[in-house]
Amino acid sequence: MAQLKEKGLDVIRLDIGSPDLPPADFILQELYRSADDPGHHSYAGYYGIPALRQAMADYYHKRFGVELDSNEEVLPLIGSKEGIAHVPTAFVNSGDLVLVPDPGYPTYRMGVMLVEGESYSMPLLAENDFLPDLEAIPPDVLRRASVMWLNYPGNPTSATAPLDFFERAVDFARRHKLLICHDAPYADVTFDGYVAPSMLQVEGAKDVVLEFNSLSKSHNMAGWRVGMAVGMAEAVKALALVKTNLDSGLFRPIQDAAIVALTGDQSWLAGRNAIYQKRRDIVLAALEKAGLKARKPQASLYLWPQVPDGFSSADFASRLLEEAGVSVTPGTAFGKHGEGYLRISLGQSTERIRQAMDRLINFREKNT
Repeated sequence: MAQLKEKGLDVIRLDIGSPDLPPADFILQELYRSADDPGHHSYAGYYGIPALRQAMADYYHKRFGVELDSNEEVLPLIGSKEGIAHVPTAFVNSGDLVLVPDPGYPTYRMGVMLVEGESYSMPLLAENDFLPDLEAIPPDVLRRASVMWLNYPGNPTSATAPLDFFERAVDFARRHKLLICHDAPYADVTFDGYVAPSMLQVEGAKDVVLEFNSLSKSHNMAGWRVGMAVGMAEAVKALALVKTNLDSGLFRPIQDAAIVALTGDQSWLAGRNAIYQKRRDIVLAALEKAGLKARKPQASLYLWPQVPDGFSSADFASRLLEEAGVSVTPGTAFGKHGEGYLRISLGQSTERIRQAMDRLINFREKNT
């Protein structure tokens, strides 16, 4: 890509899953205020200040109707990614199996590799609405498995999961003595009136579920690095123990701004989601015109279209970049079951997305 830019090609990057829109101004103002306090530039503690943990618990109560003990069931993270990567250190022994969705967020698998564990791929297929077939997992795999990753609304598939699937997953985990780690950073990036559930809404879920959330996507704070792990108290404690040996907590002004983000006026999120929804519709219309099939997502920052016949995921993505200057992610970047798909991000301006889709249509007209 750098070589293409050096040649003067204007590359539109739809491969990065990061919001292009800023946080609300009242969040920024709190950051400025807190950063101006001379006492806020030392270590802020391993576990987050009590007010932040309470704000996270209050968010879960207001948003999902889930009651959390802010001292035992909430752990602030330096972005949810670091917590996700540290899960295997806390819960996986050498030789253990971790059940990983395929296609899925690469960090699930990489964290397992770092502790010399093994990953077992759970295929996410269109015919199953990109939900794993839990009962198809072999008994010998389940005997060795300690952790199962789930991610809804999903990256890269943009699939959503109904609450009854979460109920089945919790029952499955209880029967097979699994810890479910549910990655839910897109729960507040939704369209067409859809309301994403939390897995912790399921009765008894806190016995087997550790849920990860992040302000990166929900509040346009990707670069701030602030997230949370909530749920099963024993799992929160184990993950916290790992973190005390690897980091020194969040910068205090970021904690204060996160409190305001979670407890302040949330009405601005509807306007933000309306912008994403408009972009989604632009991409859907262009995909149809270009002959690429895609489901209409109800949530997340992504579309997950199928590549046309005659192309692999990597071939299509490479040629689209080289010939049209549009960068998308081949589905195989997320696992072998991503073959035949592309991930298109909505994290560019509406005008740039229009330009990218015009280029996609022209590319297809030249190659059909």
